[in-house]
Amino acid sequence: MAVLQMQRFSICALKKDRKAILEELQMLGVMEIDTSVVEDEGLQKMDTMESRQVFEKQAVMAEHALDVLQKYVPEKTSMLDSLAGKPLIDKADYDRIVSIRDELMKKANQLISMNKEISENNANVVKLENQIESLTPWMSLDVPMTSKGTGSAEILVGTMSRVMTLEEVRVAVSEHEPDLDAYDVQILSADRDLTYLAVVCLKKDAGRLEDALRASGFARPSQMVSKIPSELKVDLERQIQQLKTETKQIEDKIGSFAESRDDLKKVADYYRIRADKYQVLGLLPQSKQTFFISGYVPAGAVSILNEKIGQAYNCTVDVEEIKEDEEAPVLLKNGKISTPAESVLESYGLPKKGEIDPTKIMSFFYIILFGMMLSDAAYGLIVFGACFIVIKKFPRMGEGMKKSLSLFMYCGLSTLIWGILFGGYFGDVFDVVARVFFHRQSTAPVIAPLWFAPLGDPMKLLLFSMGLGILHLFTGLGIKGYTYLKEKDYMGFVCDVVFWYMLLVGLLLMLIPSSIFASIAQAQITFPPFLNMLAKVLAIGGAVGLLLFAARDNKNFGLRLALGAYELYNITGWLSDVLSYSRLLALGLATGVIASVVNQMGSMLGDGVVGAIGFIVIFLVGHTLNLAINLLGAYVHTNRLQFVEFFGKFYEGGGRPFNPFKENTKYVDIKEEN
Repeated sequence: MAVLQMQRFSICALKKDRKAILEELQMLGVMEIDTSVVEDEGLQKMDTMESRQVFEKQAVMAEHALDVLQKYVPEKTSMLDSLAGKPLIDKADYDRIVSIRDELMKKANQLISMNKEISENNANVVKLENQIESLTPWMSLDVPMTSKGTGSAEILVGTMSRVMTLEEVRVAVSEHEPDLDAYDVQILSADRDLTYLAVVCLKKDAGRLEDALRASGFARPSQMVSKIPSELKVDLERQIQQLKTETKQIEDKIGSFAESRDDLKKVADYYRIRADKYQVLGLLPQSKQTFFISGYVPAGAVSILNEKIGQAYNCTVDVEEIKEDEEAPVLLKNGKISTPAESVLESYGLPKKGEIDPTKIMSFFYIILFGMMLSDAAYGLIVFGACFIVIKKFPRMGEGMKKSLSLFMYCGLSTLIWGILFGGYFGDVFDVVARVFFHRQSTAPVIAPLWFAPLGDPMKLLLFSMGLGILHLFTGLGIKGYTYLKEKDYMGFVCDVVFWYMLLVGLLLMLIPSSIFASIAQAQITFPPFLNMLAKVLAIGGAVGLLLFAARDNKNFGLRLALGAYELYNITGWLSDVLSYSRLLALGLATGVIASVVNQMGSMLGDGVVGAIGFIVIFLVGHTLNLAINLLGAYVHTNRLQFVEFFGKFYEGGGRPFNPFKENTKYVDIKEEN
């Protein structure tokens, strides 16, 4: 378990080598740029904002073009493709992309323009369809809506504000103009709220007639067309068909660009890399002839930078230890089994300055506790096998995904072992199948547990869970003590760690021979008198020590005692933490009980062919759900035991992750040259 030592690596080089050195640093990806310590008197920094924005715009444009391709020519993918990771391209292929980048960006512009044209066509189609919809009520009108009639007659086209019959229209007119009868009304259509009509009258009566109609809710249409509605509809439908045909042609043309999809991905990454490089370039203090760059480098990578930059270019290299008041970024390094658990630690927080990396110890407990909660050998084998196969099949998957699957793989192996110890194989499926389908009469399990069956002896599992919890908590307290010793705070080690160990161990030794413990363990344990006396001495000594020295920095003796008493009150927190480990019992039993219920449900159909088929269906569905639910439960509660109970004893976190200057690509990885 280790937090890698960081060193400050500084470079002063000729300006003519600036581009090459930055590209080398970006390719190596081992240095986090931090030029805050470089004295900038007499030095200047380039304004690279405009150039960086140009490259970012190009990258966004290429990605927009990829979105267009994905929209009209979707890339065929499977559920597992997300695990495959980014493809690896060699330097020659990358150089090819650089040489044709302008051509590729022209294609990207074409794709974006064609997509815009399709969007405009679709908008026009909607507009035309809305026009057709607005014409629908006027389809029976056989003259243009803007028609003025003849020399002696006039046509009034409009709507009434409610549904009206021909007779009701005439009555409404006669109420206002009783002597007006030289007109003809044609009702064209009606809907829930409006009546569409056309009225023919003498020109001299047109004004009076319109006023009479308006008094009853008549209104002219908001849009008047100069063609006969039915003929205009035909024209509009022809335009719609023409636009759709044009859109189809554009879509086919877009499809011809599908072969450039991979190259567009690569050119998007190229511009993203350049944008990152120019961002760093804007941070570098420079003179007319030289430039300066500084940052954090893991101690193990210093030799690489010396070889690749210090010896390859005409420059000065300086390596310094991190200062006391300097907060360096954090990079962890652990073994093969512990490394996957780094993701758990990172989700809580990286170690701050001076803290140790608890990943190795935490991963040991994490895997054990997870396996106890799931505790079925068959489930464990499935989880282990599935994760192992996926990791082997997709060696280039993302680092985060690989860590998670590796952690689940080890947890699956732990589950397999605990399942063998507890005798759980899809619950009691072997016993049920033997009894129902093979008429086995014996009540003994087909495969006996290597240790004991939790369903038959839950109190034993409860005691073991709490014992494991005490070990887990004591380990956390021990790490706190190690931190004190590392910092040479011997007083803190004694007062905040040793006294707690004395109190807790003393109370445990006093509890074990008690009747309360005997009722739980179903066995009476008797200690020799000297051990009973030792337990009391430890408990009293630890309590007195905490009372007097927990608040040792406070000079007010009365307040110190009060704070010490409050510290003693935290014994209830320890009790609560120990009880939290009963969830190992609860989730372990839940897995077995639900699995057994599924098996019993499947056996209810008997031992015939129908019963066998029903059993298989219920078995597959039930155990799939049980595995999914309890897998999630084990993951959540194992994390909780680490975050709350374990880390709460010694760990604060808050470290800043190491963020090196590297090729942050989205679609491909570039193979380094040997």
